[in-house]
Amino acid sequence: MTLTRTTIKAFAKTFSKDEDGATAIEYGLFAALVGAVIVGTVATLGGQTDAGFAKMSGALSDAGIDAPAAD
Repeated sequence: MTLTRTTIKAFAKTFSKDEDGATAIEYGLFAALVGAVIVGTVATLGGQTDAGFAKMSGALSDAGIDAPAAD
């Protein structure tokens, strides 16, 4: 994970020091990078969050607390 952060940090520094003016392609690449980071984060945290809710649901069911019936 540290290598990825270092790489992103180096890319961001290089990108911010470029004085030639950003083109649409550069903005598109940067937006794609941000999107990829968001997708990766959501995928990772989504699985962990799902596991946490499943664990809580099981503990509540074991304690005799059930969800109300859906109408």
